[in-house]
Amino acid sequence: MRYRAPERGEIEAQVHAHPVFAMLSVAQQRLCQSDVWPDMAALNALWNPPVSAAGRPYRFVEQAALQDDRHYEQRIAEAGIIATRAHNWHDLFNAFMWMRFPAIKQALNARQVADIARVGPKQRTRGQCALTQFDEAGAVLRLHDAALQAAWDAHDWPYLFRNWADAERRGAVQLWLFGHSLFEHALTPAIALVAKALVIDADRPLDDHDMALRIAAGIAGGELLNDPQELRPIPLTGIPGWHPEHENGDFFTRVPCFRPKRPGRFYPEPLRRQ
Repeated sequence: MRYRAPERGEIEAQVHAHPVFAMLSVAQQRLCQSDVWPDMAALNALWNPPVSAAGRPYRFVEQAALQDDRHYEQRIAEAGIIATRAHNWHDLFNAFMWMRFPAIKQALNARQVADIARVGPKQRTRGQCALTQFDEAGAVLRLHDAALQAAWDAHDWPYLFRNWADAERRGAVQLWLFGHSLFEHALTPAIALVAKALVIDADRPLDDHDMALRIAAGIAGGELLNDPQELRPIPLTGIPGWHPEHENGDFFTRVPCFRPKRPGRFYPEPLRRQ
C-alpha cells in the first residue's frame, strides 16, 4: 500500500523533535512546523540557487501550473524548473534537499538525463534505479572504524548501534540524510526508517560542502550509483535516541528492519578521502 503522509493538522508537536528533522536548517524546520504550507515564492526565497547546465537558475514551480509535456528530469536540466506539488510533504522535503545539497542533486539529474537520452523515457537502466533509490532514501556515512565497518558489512546490528554513540564521541562517524522520503516517513513515528547508504572512510570529519562535492563528483564521473547493489542498507531506527525502545534487550531481534545479511550479498569498499 502506498504511503500517505499525515496532514499538517494531524502531526503532534513532538514528532518534529525527532533527530531526523535536526538535519534540516532552522528555516526549514520552521516551515515544517508551521500551520501554513509555504508557496513557491517562499521556497525560492530560502536559497541562492546555482544555475543549470543550460545556464538558467534552478527554481521551484508549482507542478499544476506546468503545461508542457517534458519529462521531470529533462525539464530540470533544460529550464532549471523543479516541478513541485503544492501542499505535499514529499515534494517539500525534495525542495529542502535541493537547497542543502545542490551539487548532488545536479549530478543525479545529469546522469538521469543522460540515460533517458540513451534508452528513452519508458525504460530504466540499473544506474537509473540506483540514482532514484539514493534520491529517495539515500544517506552518506563517514565511518572511520574498522570494527564498526566489519559489523555493518555482516549486518551485526547490535554491535554497530551499541557502539555508535562512542564512535560519535570519538569523531569516527558522521551521518548525512539525503533521501527526501526519509524525512517524509519520519512524520509517522511508527515507521522504522531504513536508508540506502554510501560510505566514505576518512580519518577526519568532513563538512557538508566537502562531503557533497565528493559524492557529486563520484556520481558525475560514473564512479558511484551504477547499480542499486552498491547501496548499503542501514536501519536508522537503531541509532541511539532514534527509537524509544533502543535499550531493550530484544530490540534488534524483534524489530523487523534489522534483517540478516542475505547469502551471497557483498558490498563495495568504502570511498576513501581524496
